[in-house]
Amino acid sequence: MIAMPFMLVVAFLFIGIVSRTKSLLGGRQGPGLLQHVRDGIRLFKKGAVISTTTSVVFRLAPTISFVTILLACTLVPFGASPALFSFSFDVVAFAYLLALGRFVMILAALDTGSPFEGMGANREAIYGMLVEPAFFVLFGSLAILTGHTSFTTLFSALHLGMGGVSILISAFAVYVILQIAMVESSRLPVDDPKTHLELTMIHEVMILDHSGFDLGLIMVTSSMKFALFGLLLANFHLPPNVPLWMQIGIALAVNIIFACTVGVLESFRARNRMKRNPQFILTLTSVAVLIYFSVLILTNKLVL
Repeated sequence: MIAMPFMLVVAFLFIGIVSRTKSLLGGRQGPGLLQHVRDGIRLFKKGAVISTTTSVVFRLAPTISFVTILLACTLVPFGASPALFSFSFDVVAFAYLLALGRFVMILAALDTGSPFEGMGANREAIYGMLVEPAFFVLFGSLAILTGHTSFTTLFSALHLGMGGVSILISAFAVYVILQIAMVESSRLPVDDPKTHLELTMIHEVMILDHSGFDLGLIMVTSSMKFALFGLLLANFHLPPNVPLWMQIGIALAVNIIFACTVGVLESFRARNRMKRNPQFILTLTSVAVLIYFSVLILTNKLVL
């Protein structure tokens, strides 16, 4: 039960920390830490303008996407505290809850009949398809290493009795999850959320027809998705045998470092060319495959 309120708190702060980091590195004053929260509140107070040519899919998509993130959070533990729902192969359920949220937003973009939004939906579908193998290979490797297929038992076993192996594997896993979070949240170098050029947009062009409450809900969902991946990263660093208050402090520190890292990365690299994005995303799968073979060697399932 701790994971849900923690994720909500981090979601309020995450985008603000990223923006402040980019502003400081760029020599600008920049927006306040909670400016995006005020923007969201302003959008929630407005009514949505909905085209008469769209169907109920367009109206329901932001809500369904938001609910999928909440459901995915119920599968993630918080250190020694188990997840609200824990079962075998809940890792797969987690991945496909995120995929369901992406799927309904793609349907909403196609429902508008806009060629621009259709173009963005096409790119979103392709990049989502390319990033899923990295996620499955990574957590499949961790499942082989620990002998568990549930987030709760997997993270607990990863910290107990593995010593340097746990640290080494976790370091590579953190890199892969960090980059997956950037792709899933449509950030640099795959997408640029601040661009004004429709031809280079991916996620932003998909939501051009959303406004008011729906747009605010999409913004909240995006922040919560970042916080959800931050929660996954925190679990790699939360030892199960420390007090709860210390686990909360460690998790907050990990997420602040995560947000600052995102801000630094976005400040010093440009968006990739479209034709390079698949190559960049598939590189994550290559790193995950490296982890997979390392685990096979460590568990004596592959003898060289």
